[in-house]
Amino acid sequence: MNAVTETTAAEPVSGVEIFVPLNKLKKSPRNARKVPHGESAIEALAASIAHKGLIQNLVVEPAVKDDGTPTGFYFVTAGEGRRQAMLLCAKRRKMKKSDPVRCWLDTENDPSEISLDENVTRTPMHPADQFERFRELSETKGWGAQEIGARFGVSAHVVKQRLRLGAVSPKLLQVYREDGLTLDQLMAFAITGDHDRQEQVFESLHHNREPWIIRRDLTAANVPGHDRRAIFVGEAAYEEAGGTIIRDLFADEGGGYFEDAGLLDMLAIEKLREVAAEVQAEGWKWVEAHIDYPHAHGMRRFYPEAVALSDEDEKRLEAASAQYDQLVENFDSYDEMPEDVAAKVEALDAEIDAISDKRHAYDAKLIAHGGVLVVLNHDGTVRIERGFVRAEDEVLADPQPEGESEDAAPDTVEDEQTDDSDEGEQDIEDDEVGKPISDALTRDLSAHRTLALRVALGEWPDMALIAITHTLTSQLFYSFAEAGCLEVRPTVTPLGSHADGIEDTPLAAKANAAHEAWAERMPRDVAELWTFIFALDDEDRMALLAHCVACTVNALHLPWDRKPRSLQTADRLASALALDMAKDWTPTVGSYLGRVTKAHIVEAVTEGVSEDAARRIVDMKKADMAQSAEQLLAGTGWLPAILRTPDTEAEQPSEAEAPEAQAEDGEDFYAVAAE
Repeated sequence: MNAVTETTAAEPVSGVEIFVPLNKLKKSPRNARKVPHGESAIEALAASIAHKGLIQNLVVEPAVKDDGTPTGFYFVTAGEGRRQAMLLCAKRRKMKKSDPVRCWLDTENDPSEISLDENVTRTPMHPADQFERFRELSETKGWGAQEIGARFGVSAHVVKQRLRLGAVSPKLLQVYREDGLTLDQLMAFAITGDHDRQEQVFESLHHNREPWIIRRDLTAANVPGHDRRAIFVGEAAYEEAGGTIIRDLFADEGGGYFEDAGLLDMLAIEKLREVAAEVQAEGWKWVEAHIDYPHAHGMRRFYPEAVALSDEDEKRLEAASAQYDQLVENFDSYDEMPEDVAAKVEALDAEIDAISDKRHAYDAKLIAHGGVLVVLNHDGTVRIERGFVRAEDEVLADPQPEGESEDAAPDTVEDEQTDDSDEGEQDIEDDEVGKPISDALTRDLSAHRTLALRVALGEWPDMALIAITHTLTSQLFYSFAEAGCLEVRPTVTPLGSHADGIEDTPLAAKANAAHEAWAERMPRDVAELWTFIFALDDEDRMALLAHCVACTVNALHLPWDRKPRSLQTADRLASALALDMAKDWTPTVGSYLGRVTKAHIVEAVTEGVSEDAARRIVDMKKADMAQSAEQLLAGTGWLPAILRTPDTEAEQPSEAEAPEAQAEDGEDFYAVAAE
């Protein structure tokens, strides 16, 4: 029955195998598939045919004219995808359009039914079988991902994923075949090749088998690729040192896990010490490298002082700035610039920064006796903190120790007179003009002067602003030096003891940067501080006062310190500032969800997501519930009650409009703040 029939037969016989040139095959108008094959499917078929030939023949019928005369062409009843794949091979010169194609001639059955039958009556291979067969090809034939991918028309990355899935514990693959695991769950198990560990985690799972929980349990002792240490050290250096990275082929880039946390810490410290060695070359007495910032260092810190630029630097800075302005004048961003212009602008920008940095420098005496802390930032960048002085070096390192700027009082004999010692005052001879007046009289006169100062200052608000700014600044930037004459003392409560890790957050980095920026502008001698503040323009002076006042804010809820009125004022301040904590805080297992009751977690999900979402997690164990809630609440902006800003009836000015609102409509702004 299976005979080779020539394509030129006048009366083709149904039910025989024939060979038809590719260019004589056409798509059947009665093909049941109206949505064409996808590009990836045609690519896969073309790869298969190119490497293995046509495995399954096409089913065809003769194409005839209206009068029944054969045209010499054949309609493909079943196998249109394979025909398209062979045309693609011909286009790529892997076969000729005149090459014969093995076909099965069928003129008895309905072509539409045959086409439908081919697409309906079939059972796809179970994915687990496919994964295992890919692994067998790799192990038995020694083919790599590229070779296997080329033979099946898929990318090497897809092959690697299937090989990884095929390497999962046979026990778990069987569970997957029996629908005991989803594909996403199996992908989560594929993060490690340790079958014992996979099975151990599988046995420990309860009803909650979310993929992220499986990954979490499998990598509990590893360091994620987004950890600051991993970012800082880098994958290449870690692997070169013998470390192993668990690659998650089913996650986005950076989804790997560093297996050896100890090795990673060692490499991070070594790299930080290399940076420290470069910094120590500046002449510092000591430089310490730490992964975490040593908040309890207990050292006094000094900041760089202003230094005048040389005439040469001033001229070069002026020329570079003018050239920079000229180049960027007609562009809104770097993206719009031609490459050569962008390169010049970047070079000028770097030069301007380098020259501007020379405006501030540390005193040579301070460098000789002070030190530097080199630490790792939360984002994996290096943070260099200069100007620290140990207690035993403070006297040697301080460029102007407290008290040196003032003239020392001459040694005098202590006045032993009493308030009512009229007889002693009568004994003063006319030739003792240089003798100081008594303490009693000094107190008397200074009291009158103090009263006069109070009245005068109360009548001059602008000067009161300068005085309070001077008092706060002298104490916050000069180790609480007694340089102010106002009895106002700022209290700055450290927050590190109340919230672990808070001082390593981006928000803390922003606050520290603001403080350091002001510190660099301060005069070295506190005696010159009044002149410095007096010389500031109104905007800068207000900004400095705002910074100093901000340092003293305390809205802590402490069980041993009941202060309802203070906390009420903090709420009013938050409302006036339109504070939005959702920009800087998110509910995670560590920050909130793992530290409250299940009822609180359910309440959070109900408020932040929906009641349905809360019902789905209500029966989970506490740890699983917290993890699920973290995923559900991500990006919702939900906040616990203590972090929410109370609503006010008055409309708050936006960040961009706030300064104008204060300047143009001061009464309305202060009315809002008072509510």
